[in-house]
Amino acid sequence: MTRHLCRRGADKRQAQKLVPVQHYANLCNSNSFREKNMSKDSQMRAAINQKLIEMGERERLKELLRTKLIECGWKDQLKAHCKDVIKEKGLEHVTVEDLVAEITPKGRALVPDSVKKELLQRIRAFLAQHSTL
Repeated sequence: MTRHLCRRGADKRQAQKLVPVQHYANLCNSNSFREKNMSKDSQMRAAINQKLIEMGERERLKELLRTKLIECGWKDQLKAHCKDVIKEKGLEHVTVEDLVAEITPKGRALVPDSVKKELLQRIRAFLAQHSTL
């Protein structure tokens, strides 16, 4: 039985114009629908990244990020966490890949919201100035 996106009492003309719920759910959950949206997202990200690189803004943003992370103590916190992981597992039992996998989630979580917001504001301002994307 097909359910329609209409309320009780809606006339038949309104019901005929509405898409069945199950059909819409199937459409949204289909791989091709997700792939198209992901493809558009990845294309947009690539275009933005390319523009940031071309204009030299990406390097300026990276330098700002480095400075802010050092100022807030993030680098020292992560360094201490690395030392803890190495002590816990033993130097001979830790590879660089293991260490990166272990500290990455904590490193991301330790970035202050204020730093994230500032970077986002800078990116938005850049995109507003160069709105050909």
